[in-house]
This record gives sequence, structure tokens and C-alpha cells, in this order.
Amino acid sequence: MYELKKVDKKFPGVHALKAVDFHVNRGEIVGLVGENGAGKSTLMKVIYGAYQPDGGQIMIDGKAVRFGNPRAAMEQGIGMVFQEQSLIANLTVMENIFLGYESQFVRFGVINWKAMAAAATKQLAKVKLDIDPGLVTAELSFAQRQLVELAKVLTLEERVQGNLVILLDEPTSVLAKEEVDLLFKLVRELTSRASFIFVSHRMDEVMELSDRIYVMKDGAVVDVVDRGLKTVEQIQHKMVGRNVDKEYYREQRQKPFDASQELVKLAHVDLVGRVKDINLTLHPGEVLCLVGTEGSGREAILRTIYGMRTPVGGTITIKGQPVSGLSPQGAVARGVGYVPRERKIEGIVGGMTVYENMTLSQMGRHSRGGVLRIAGERALAREWIARLSIKASSEMADCGNLSGGNQQKVVLAKWRSGGSDIMLLDHPTRGLDIGAKEDVYDMIRDMSEAGVGIVLVADTLEEAIGLSHTIIVVKDGAIQKQFDCAVGAKPSLYDLLHYMI
Repeated sequence: MYELKKVDKKFPGVHALKAVDFHVNRGEIVGLVGENGAGKSTLMKVIYGAYQPDGGQIMIDGKAVRFGNPRAAMEQGIGMVFQEQSLIANLTVMENIFLGYESQFVRFGVINWKAMAAAATKQLAKVKLDIDPGLVTAELSFAQRQLVELAKVLTLEERVQGNLVILLDEPTSVLAKEEVDLLFKLVRELTSRASFIFVSHRMDEVMELSDRIYVMKDGAVVDVVDRGLKTVEQIQHKMVGRNVDKEYYREQRQKPFDASQELVKLAHVDLVGRVKDINLTLHPGEVLCLVGTEGSGREAILRTIYGMRTPVGGTITIKGQPVSGLSPQGAVARGVGYVPRERKIEGIVGGMTVYENMTLSQMGRHSRGGVLRIAGERALAREWIARLSIKASSEMADCGNLSGGNQQKVVLAKWRSGGSDIMLLDHPTRGLDIGAKEDVYDMIRDMSEAGVGIVLVADTLEEAIGLSHTIIVVKDGAIQKQFDCAVGAKPSLYDLLHYMI
């Protein structure tokens, strides 16, 4: 029902798509995988109408079409559920669902809110979400917002003829396992009225959900795999052009940390809410991982060390000095760096260059008399671009246009170039491909060997076990268990789950 024929797309200095052939059948779920920078995002934007191809054809039901913008694509039944979500937080659920299409509820210049609420309830029922459509969207959980996004896309059913094509861009990146299972069940049920293109870096999920999988590398489709015909390792080999290192988490590089010194110490720390009586110590060279289910309190502990949350009890000591009234600015001054979970919202500033993002936390070093020394900033950025193999045309490139993995490297370079020796990493590999994850694991080992203390909230339990010297299990805002993770004596998944659930 939907097909791309020899689609090409070029940007200055980049051949993003190279004669791509791609098709979707009715009721089919098609997976799309590849490294960051492989061309997936560009392909998605061509399908959705945000980019126009430089060559090739787009076909729907055998007829050539061309979309000048996303709205034109939507009128042809192409919808997208975005990874970073496109909902407006201070609007209600129903306002978000019908954003841009409110006119159907307007009589004599006045919106009939009752009619909009009834129509929104009908759309929410499609995704089995039983909530008040008058709720402000900011009050919803991430999983609920994801379903509202899907309900918004499904309004296309009432506006277009024929089946829909719905693009799912990393829809599971911050969902818990049970939420992923519910989403997958829903997607399978919806194939009676829509086809799906599923983009994810979680290979096990792609192989579980997809009927066929397109594998991209360097702007080209290098393989198309039917369900069950290849292993995860075989597909990863196609993505990265080599075998994935069996020492995936670089455990052979794990060295004992310096237990004679303390970088951070939390003693009987309580926070407003459910987090209570937290005791932990971080040493130079130690990778200390906080594990727990969503909402267990692990992220709150991380943000407390960075000064984003204020304890109501207990003490925080950084490098032997007790601190009170800690702020992010004060934490940075003490050598603390923070890589946040929401990379595009809190980690980088889109529209600013790579060098501006890298030096954002250390502008005092690069100014004299209140005037920035841009030449020094750019030289520093070029050095770290080379050190971390950041794929950018130059230090002048817009950071918002880099792939997710390269944006993450810029965020890490921002802190490391400024000399931070305490690093707080909140899901640092979220949304990254297999190759970019390996790069981040190498950087974590590099920092550990350099004596940097790292507090990590990992993306998976396997990642936590593989990377950590120490694991602390948090449940219901309290520490349940601490594990030593020496090489050859690491806890199992069951050991962690026993205390998590």
C-alpha cells in the first residue's frame, strides 16, 4: 500500500539517503533499524512529509504522491508517534488530540467543549485509555501521553479513506516492561485498520513485533529480514559492519576503585515524597549503579546530588565538605556533571553549535572582561570532537541536527572538558544504537580509569551488572540491598529482581 522507489536525499556534505527502496503492506508491522546516523530519521521525515526527496518516487496504492509538508502527508493517512512526544503539556488531552482540527467543533465562533470531549473519549477508547479528556496533559504519565499520541494519530481514520500508515519512533524508550507489552498488544490489534513502521534500538523488541525488518547503514538499505530468519547478532553485524564485541560492557577494563577517598556521601537523606533514609558513598574510579523500577526513587537521588532537589533531612558531603542549599550551579562548581535522561530537553540546546554546547558549563574559563574568546572555545571543541570521534561536519554544526549518539557524546564532552570528576549518568544509552552504546561504555571505562566517580541509572539490568563496581537496589524510596560487583562475582538478574519487586 505504501512504497518508496529509489529515494535519494542530500544535505550539504552529507548523502543521507542513497536510492532507498522500502515498502509496507496492508496490516503489516515493518521494523527499521540502524546505527545513529544510518539514515533512519531522514527516511522517517521523508515518509512523514517533513523532508522532500531529491530523487525517487513515493507511491500510495500504486499512485505517485508528493508531500510538501507533514499536514499533506496526514491527509493521505500518514501519521507519526514521536519519540520526544509532540503533545503540548499545558493543553488538555482533548485539545491535543484535535490540535489543528478544532473547526469541526466550532459553531458561531465558539468551541463546543462537550462535543470535543465526547469525540476525544471515542479516540481514547481506540487505544484503551480510560481517562478524563479534560485532564491537563502534563498530569499524565509518559506511558499515558504515548497512548494519547497514538489516539491523536488515529483521528486520521475519520478524515482519510483507506488504511493508515503510522510511524512509531522509539515508542518504548522509557516504558516499563508491562507498559511495552500493553503497547505491543494494542499495535497488533490495530493492524486491522493501520500498518506500522517501528523504529527502535531495542533489537529484541523489533524482532518480537515486526513482520519484516529493514536494516540501514550509511544511508542505504543493506538488508531486509523476514521475522525469525536471522538472530539479533546477525542483524547487528549488518548494522555496524562488524561483529559486536563480546566484551560488550568492557568488563575486562574494570579495575578496583580507590576506597580510601570519598567523593560523595549521603547520610540519612530524606526527600519530600517517598524517598527516605538514603545512605551511599561514591569513591574515585567507582561506577555505582542505582537500580529499581520506574518511580522507585533512583532518579530523585541522582537529582539530589546535582542540587535539583533539596533534602528535608540528612546530610550531603562532597569531597569531604558538607554542603547545604546545594544548587546545580553549586554542584558544577564542585566538579559534578549531570547527563540527564531527556537528552534533547535538558542535555543539549538545539540551535546552538557543537562548540557552544560543549563550553556552556564553563563559559567563565573562555571569557576575558566579559567577552567570550570564541577561538579558544572552538579549539577545545575540535579537540574533543577528535577524542570522542563525534560525527559532525565541524564544531560549527548545529548540535540539534546530530544523531542521538553524537549528541550524547557532546553532553559528556561538556563535562569532561570542564574537568568534572563526579559524573551523574541518567540512562546515558537511552535511544542509542549498538555502536553508540559501545562508545559510551568505553567512555565510562575511560572516566573510571581516570579516577572519576560515576553514579549511573542504567537502561537495562544487564547494563547495570556489566558496568558497575557497586549496585544499590532502590524500592519505594528506600535502599533495599547493596551488591559488590567485582569481575567474576557479579550478581545475577534474579538477585536484583528479588529486591526490586
